[in-house]
Formats: sequence, C-alpha cells, structure tokens
Amino acid sequence: MRRRFRIAYIAARWDYGDPKRGPSFEEVTFRGALEGAGHEVHPFDFMTRFQEVGRAAMNAELARFVRQVEPDLTMFVLFKDEIQPETIRRLTDDGFVTFNWFCDDHWRFDNFSRHYAPAFSLVATTHPESVPRYHASGYDSVVLSQWACNHYAYDRRGLEPTHDVTFVGQRYGDRPKIIRAIHKAGFDVRCWGFGWDDGRIDNEEMVRVFETSRINLNLSNSWTGRPWRRRPAVGQIKARMFEVPGSGGFLLSEAVPHLARYFEVGSELETFGDTGELIERIGYWLDHEDERARAAERGYARVRAEHTYDHRFEDIFTAAGLLDA
Repeated sequence: MRRRFRIAYIAARWDYGDPKRGPSFEEVTFRGALEGAGHEVHPFDFMTRFQEVGRAAMNAELARFVRQVEPDLTMFVLFKDEIQPETIRRLTDDGFVTFNWFCDDHWRFDNFSRHYAPAFSLVATTHPESVPRYHASGYDSVVLSQWACNHYAYDRRGLEPTHDVTFVGQRYGDRPKIIRAIHKAGFDVRCWGFGWDDGRIDNEEMVRVFETSRINLNLSNSWTGRPWRRRPAVGQIKARMFEVPGSGGFLLSEAVPHLARYFEVGSELETFGDTGELIERIGYWLDHEDERARAAERGYARVRAEHTYDHRFEDIFTAAGLLDA
C-alpha cells in the first residue's frame, strides 16, 4: 500500500504568473501528479499573492500557511526571488521538511540555486553536473532527479495519426529557422505555443497532438530572450522527452547529454544533431511507418515502467526521510 503524504505545495498556479497564459507547467506536472497519486496537496500560489500584496506580506502569509497545514513535506518550485531565503530557513529550522525542485541548474546554479539551497532540508536537480557543484559549495542534501511524465494527465487514447510533423513549444531562438528549413524540405509541420500563428493549446489538446503526430519534434535548447535574463542555448533534457512517448507519440529530439540514461536512442525515440540530420531523419521515419509505431510502443512502455512522477517522487520522499530506503 503506497503511503500518502500531507504536502504544502508552494508554486505558481499560472504560467509566468499570468492567468491569460493558462496553468503553469508546475500546476499540471507536479501538483497534478501528486494529487493523482492520492497525496493531500495544499496549494499556495505565491506568485499571485506576490502580485496582489507584495513580497513581504506574501512571505508572511506563506509562513503562516505552512504552519497551519502542518505538512509532512513542504514542496517549493521557486521562480525568481519572490520568496525570501529567510522565510524558508525559518521553516526548516522550526522542523518542517522543506524541499525545492530546481528546474534550470544548467544555467542558474551560480546566480540562483546555490544561494537558495542552504535554506532547504533537501533539493532536487535534473542536471548531473550540478551535483558536485552543490557539494563543493558545502551543501550535500541534494538528490539527482529528472523530468518525467505525469501519467495521470498524459496517456494514449488509441487515436490515429493526422499530422506528419508537429512541434509544441514557444517560438524563440533558432526555432523559427529550423521550422522554415523543414517546410523548405517539403515536409508538412505544424507548431503550437506562444509566438506561433496557431497559438497556445491547452494540455488536453496537446496530449492529443502528441498521439496523432507521426513525428513530434523536441527542440530542447533553453535560450530565451526575456529581458530579465538573456542566456545562450544549452541542450538539456526536457519534460517533453517523457511526455510525448508517455502519450503514445513518437519523439524526434535534439540530441542532448545524458538522454541515453533514460531511453534507448534509435529504438524508443530518435535524435538529431543538426538541421541537415533532422531533415534526413524526418524523411526516414515518415517512410518507415511500422518501425516508427514499434519505437513509439517501446517508448511508451519505458515511460510507464520507469519515468513517471510516481517514480521520481518515491526517490524524493525516501531522500527526505518520509519513506524507508
């Protein structure tokens, strides 16, 4: 019998704090997975309260909220500096088990994560190279985790393909150039997300797109032109790499470090190194329908067996001392 925990969940409800953009990734991914597994989740939307009452008042509300909930675990998904380290540290010092999932240690470790980590009982990183950096900074309570699939929200439905090539994600960096190259090569490709002509789609429709696309692209660089932080492209594992096969779709992803730890490349999904190779592999996998269907089936089986958030959180609960090792 799986144990159920009482969790104070401190994260943004809306994408970038804007209700017009719809639910945040955290809301669908982490909260959805925790509630799907039957945990008692008590949410605190720190971003909305920050916008409504300011930093100091929001931090005071947050501390009172956690003390009222009396959780087994207080989980944070920080954004920027809305939550003060001192607020977290006081909760930790008062005996609450505090945990944060750091999302972007590939580029935010030095200027963000290492400054916040000491306030927590435990943190998770998806970046293997950052684990020794935490240790070198004097902080050892770090667990290496990874993105996964919220299988309570992402699953196949037995739908037939209706799209050749699709991409779901924001329009920035080199992505428009890559999509133009695919069009120029004669392939039909559709894109959804902020900045594309077809706009954003909700999570339910996105899952449908994953299954009904012969090829789902993953362009995994983390470059953004947002004025608060400009940074170069960094290839990294993304949640999409688990969500697409977890929805029954075939994934063609930009090659990134460590992906072979989680999937058998060429058998469960495929990768590409540059635009020329991307074009060649689109042609190959569109021409090999049976092979593509078998790869999608193997990818789906791997995700369900090893890469759901039930798997990830079991490791985190164990590291936090809530489950026996």
